[in-house]
Amino acid sequence: MSDSLLLQEGLSLMAFGMGFVFVFLTLLVAATSGMSRLVMRFAPLEAPSPSPSARAPSDDPELLAVIGAAVKRYRRHHGD
Repeated sequence: MSDSLLLQEGLSLMAFGMGFVFVFLTLLVAATSGMSRLVMRFAPLEAPSPSPSARAPSDDPELLAVIGAAVKRYRRHHGD
């Protein structure tokens, strides 16, 4: 095979491969977008309700007392 024919075959194979990848990724993006729209249409996101464990630590005086005792004990043992 001559060099020019080999180069031409390589370029055509590269163009075919890149075209195939481009078409595949385009279809993948379209399918993903379509599925996302479909899911959002039939199952929209609901606002999450705050759970009891999501409260601020300042809401629980018992928790503050426990944290304070732990800090005092740590400082007593580590000399802070």
